[in-house]
Amino acid sequence: MSTLYSTLAPVYEAMYQTFINYEEEHIFYANILRQHNKKSVTEIGSGTGNLAGYFNNAGFAYTGLDYSIDMIAIAQQKHPNAKFVQGDMRNVQLEKLEQGMLITARSLSYITSNEDVISTFKSIANNLETGGILAFDIIDAVRFIPEMEREGNIVHLADYEGVSYRRDSIWKPNLTAGLNLNWSADYLKKEGKQWTKLGTDTALVRSFTQNEICIYAELCGFDVLEITDRPSYFFPTYVFTLRKR
Repeated sequence: MSTLYSTLAPVYEAMYQTFINYEEEHIFYANILRQHNKKSVTEIGSGTGNLAGYFNNAGFAYTGLDYSIDMIAIAQQKHPNAKFVQGDMRNVQLEKLEQGMLITARSLSYITSNEDVISTFKSIANNLETGGILAFDIIDAVRFIPEMEREGNIVHLADYEGVSYRRDSIWKPNLTAGLNLNWSADYLKKEGKQWTKLGTDTALVRSFTQNEICIYAELCGFDVLEITDRPSYFFPTYVFTLRKR
């Protein structure tokens, strides 16, 4: 598991508050659920619970599922009345069939093998009621990989609660077994006039094409209802809305 979601979890919490407008994220996904009359939702990759409060306040029966115990601990502290569970999207086991499920923040990108992608979609299908909705975002390989081949060094600056943070990232396409990228990043905090290194994170990250996702959906019992080209804070992103057959 990426250290960003374990030992660097507090840094994630600080920096991503400035990267993503979570109120807008909630509105976007809540509209998808309401469009299909879904009132309960499990968010896979719920992280530090940045969407949990919005969904609870909007009247959804919300469950947050994340692989990282460290992220869940932060989420539970922020939202003591919300429900969070530890789990792996490749073998989800919910207490009952769900009406709607989300994979947010491009978390599907950490599922890098075809076998594991299929396992993920099948396990989600097994936990959705017939007609249940799955919505998720992906990194678009067609736009992102050529861009990172040309210029893969990226610096992000963020100010949160009076503290300045910096992330120095290096992205390199890794096409030996799929549309993957090697990612490494140094996280730093400004102390006075100096930047102090907090830690390093590395990960293999996957991007997808639209056709790939459509194939996986068909193989795993889903119909593709909509594909939305939706800008994100850094990645060229598509959001898929699927319905379980």
